[in-house]
Amino acid sequence: MKARTATLLAAALIASVVATPVEAGSTPAGATHEVHLEGQLSSGASYVMDRPARWNGTVLLYSHGYRPSGAPNSADNAPGAEVRTKLLAEGYALIGSSYASTGWAVTDAVPDQLATLDLFTQRLGPARRTVAWGESYGGLVTTALAERHPARFDATLAMCGLEQGGVANWNSTLDATFALKTLLAPAVPLTGFRDQQAARAAADAMSTATTAAQNTSAGRARIALAAALHNIPGHNDAAQSEPSPTDWEAQQANQFRAVQGLIRTGGFAWRQEAESRAGGNPSWNTGVDYTAMLGRSPLRKEVTELYKKAGLRLDADLAVLHRAPRTTADQAATAWMRRTSSFTGRLTKPQLNIHTTGDGLVPVQTESAYRRAVDGAGTPSSLFRQAYVSAPGHCTFTPGESVAALHTLEKRLDTGRWKTAPESLNSLAHTADPARPGRYVRYRPAPYPRPYDLAHDAG
Repeated sequence: MKARTATLLAAALIASVVATPVEAGSTPAGATHEVHLEGQLSSGASYVMDRPARWNGTVLLYSHGYRPSGAPNSADNAPGAEVRTKLLAEGYALIGSSYASTGWAVTDAVPDQLATLDLFTQRLGPARRTVAWGESYGGLVTTALAERHPARFDATLAMCGLEQGGVANWNSTLDATFALKTLLAPAVPLTGFRDQQAARAAADAMSTATTAAQNTSAGRARIALAAALHNIPGHNDAAQSEPSPTDWEAQQANQFRAVQGLIRTGGFAWRQEAESRAGGNPSWNTGVDYTAMLGRSPLRKEVTELYKKAGLRLDADLAVLHRAPRTTADQAATAWMRRTSSFTGRLTKPQLNIHTTGDGLVPVQTESAYRRAVDGAGTPSSLFRQAYVSAPGHCTFTPGESVAALHTLEKRLDTGRWKTAPESLNSLAHTADPARPGRYVRYRPAPYPRPYDLAHDAG
């Protein structure tokens, strides 16, 4: 422990310090200076810390979203410049790391985030309150911190997170690509890629096949079926106008763009990177009943109508899926994903999850998966809440909506009571961001297609 502390302190010496650090509560009246630290942890991850002159005693540990293998990997301490500015003005200290690697980096992210918190305490003093928060993949990291290191945090906020966990995430991705392969591109492999080049070649082949299929009514119906198995909504991009509830063609066109995005990201290249960490393919679809899965999907009606319009028999294509060869997981790889990236649902501190209803990358049904885990673990209902923003897109919260969620969590810590009604959240969002109205609504997501959590797994 002493050696680790010495290493962290040595790393801190190379940090760039703008102003002299001051302890909480010791800033002279009228002082305007603040502390900004950047540097590198012993793992190689970079970190960034901002503490305002009038620190309110709360430190927010921000976990950033997924960055593909080889992508730039700088440290972040807030979900955007506008949120950062608002929170610093309110007196919050903001910290975060880059994680030591890109990709499915949870085994780096968790220790690097804890090391960043340790370094903040060493350099700038202990916090009165510590809150972990994060977006997208960072939501998964945040929930991992909450479940595995509850003593380090007073509360957690997971925003548009992969709350279904790693095993369920990769299984659900497999469901969509399996349908596309079986019905449109039977020669395309889905797992076991030797490297990124092989994964991208498979993605190119699948993208070509789906693009061609999109030009026919039969192909569009089959793409809609694949989208429904992954719960990709028909309005998932703020750049596109919202289709009417029965405009099946417009909904499918929006889904097609999201399906192409899935092919270019999680379906192949990101899967290969995760498989390389896990030591094999962690996903399976043996024994999966896709007819039943479609029956539970909120998109079933759209799929049915598009099949009718194309003159296809939906039951015939479902029978094709039923008979098609299935994918078997590498058990050691599944065990790795289960150990590193799946959730127990056991919370001992308050956690708030927020999600947009029209998320095409991390569908809102992931929240149903984590609710299942929390209920299965017997976590007290007083510790967990979920709230929903009526908006298309992934993590498309306004700055006010993000700040409102954080303030709601802090009010829970202050009073012991939750106030997560949409009216309350929207009022806080308006206060933080008067130019953009809050869009929180009452909402209950459909079940996640194939949930997997440790609360229900005796293995």
